[in-house]
Amino acid sequence: MPGHPAPRTVSAAVTLDGEPLCAVGPVPVESPWWAEATPVVRETERVLGVPVLVLRLLTVEGGEGGHGGHVTYHAEALARPATTPAPFPPGLLPLLAPHPKRAPWATASGVREALAWAEERLRASGRPATGRPAQVKSWNLSGLFAIPTADGPVWLKTTPPFAASEAAVTALVARADPDLVPGALAAAPGRLLLPHIPGEDCWDAAEPMIRSVLTRWTAAQAALAVPGPALEPAPAPYGLPDRTPAALAGLVAELLDRRDLGLSRAEHDAARRLADRLPALAGALRECGLPDTVLHGDFHPGNWRSDGARTLLLDFADACLGHPALDALRLSDFLPPHLGQVAEETWTKAWAGHVPGCDPARALTLARPLQHLAAAVLYQTFLDGIEPSEYPYHLGDPAAKIRDALTVA
Repeated sequence: MPGHPAPRTVSAAVTLDGEPLCAVGPVPVESPWWAEATPVVRETERVLGVPVLVLRLLTVEGGEGGHGGHVTYHAEALARPATTPAPFPPGLLPLLAPHPKRAPWATASGVREALAWAEERLRASGRPATGRPAQVKSWNLSGLFAIPTADGPVWLKTTPPFAASEAAVTALVARADPDLVPGALAAAPGRLLLPHIPGEDCWDAAEPMIRSVLTRWTAAQAALAVPGPALEPAPAPYGLPDRTPAALAGLVAELLDRRDLGLSRAEHDAARRLADRLPALAGALRECGLPDTVLHGDFHPGNWRSDGARTLLLDFADACLGHPALDALRLSDFLPPHLGQVAEETWTKAWAGHVPGCDPARALTLARPLQHLAAAVLYQTFLDGIEPSEYPYHLGDPAAKIRDALTVA
């Protein structure tokens, strides 16, 4: 992952059959990222001597941006340990109460049910699990397990109701470019099974890879344009969230009606003035001639995976219908300036070839504030869909993205 994140220490507030049992920690772990459950599982199991599941984040002291600080998790012991190192923290007892927005994978019963579904699907496909699933991630946006099989690991991913259906989106993208996305082994609402994808995430993508992936992704987006002739029947909005420029004008206005964003009065007033300009901005983007299409929604090299011979796009949970410039600008923000320029030049050339007479360079310029406002809307969707104890993952993000929009407007 990019940057040099601060280290993380962790504690676990452990239950057994949902009842308070004990506490483990604090202990330092090698991964700074709050969502990464593997080291928390390992340390808690080392202390207790029994298998555990990490269910969710309870509290954070220090840290920012999803990493660093001291993080306390709710963990469920799957058997009674011989000894318990410390009592369950009484101050955390209220956080064990049920919450209507708690993710299914943030409960022991939800994890068991999802794993049972995955193992049944694997048995039905003739590829049964050969060992205990390994928990990799658990956070407000997904849960991730690696399930061993004789043919290599299979990945179970669980997602919240507000996420796009990744199986449906990847199947859609595969109609345009079947070698650009992995195929799901099985899927159901809020969960999917994926094959293991050899290689590494492409955080340090070099220029040739950036050019190749962007060229292929713009070709797929051109084929999936709304409306567009490349697919039969002609595509509708695909059931995806509508974050086209025209729709964002209304969504941003609704966002600014909230009083809990953390903006100063001056920032809020400036954001209102920018929001008032969005219908005209949407019209100017239409004049550039690029179509609305399927957006990845979080298009950056960390969501690409390559073994050197093949590069795939992953994690379509934020997919939506929108202007393709937003994906290009998201990518550019993740790259060093010289590679960001390469990405924008590649994207501009690709779209000029797909839509003769269009003006992609102007579209990029016009869309810069819209990219950040779309992110603000998305982050608020996250916050509205999760329980308060998990707000630290995204608290302040909508306001930060609104400020970014004001900076580039």
